[in-house]
Amino acid sequence: TEDEIILFEREMKEFWTKLKSIYGTEQINQTLALRDSCKESIKVLSEKWSKKLKEGDLMIDKIKEYSNEILQQSQHISENQEHLTEIKSNLNQEEEQKKDLTDSIQELKEELMKKKEIISSKNKAAKERVERLCKSKVLFEERLGLEIRRIHNEQLQFIFRHIDHKDPDKPYVFTLSINEQGDYEVTSCTPPLDCIAELQLKVRETNNFSAFVANIRKAFTALSYK
Repeated sequence: TEDEIILFEREMKEFWTKLKSIYGTEQINQTLALRDSCKESIKVLSEKWSKKLKEGDLMIDKIKEYSNEILQQSQHISENQEHLTEIKSNLNQEEEQKKDLTDSIQELKEELMKKKEIISSKNKAAKERVERLCKSKVLFEERLGLEIRRIHNEQLQFIFRHIDHKDPDKPYVFTLSINEQGDYEVTSCTPPLDCIAELQLKVRETNNFSAFVANIRKAFTALSYK
């Protein structure tokens, strides 16, 4: 260091003073030359090591700078990793929700198809029953004095005449349909009959439609005598 160099020069001067008093001129000149050589060597070494120290300081600063950059990059990478993990978790949740929604839609489609098949089957059965009733129209008209009309909503209207001997043209009417369960259902009856619910239940049990119509005509006939 510079302090050490100053101390060294001071010691050299003291040494030179003592030497001068002891030795002669020639020896002194040789000693001076040696001293100058030593001083030059020390100066060169001092400059060299001073430069090395400065380079070392610069290297240390550079290493600190690189360390800080690496630390910042590591933190940034860690933050990105956490963000990527969060995104991945969200994507997995969305995929699960999408799968659940797809399964629900598929279940609804299957349920809808089943309901359509059931409705189609019931409609077909109802139309077949209505068609069979219409085919029996001539038989009922001839034997029971009955007129059958197809009205709205696939209903059949049954009109009896020649029941009231005082007024043969007076109509006695009931309307029949096939409900969602595929059963016969009387939707109206004029004049009303107290036994209509009982007769409706019986035809559902026996499926004997001719007897059902005949029994309603008997009930109308009995009502006309009251």
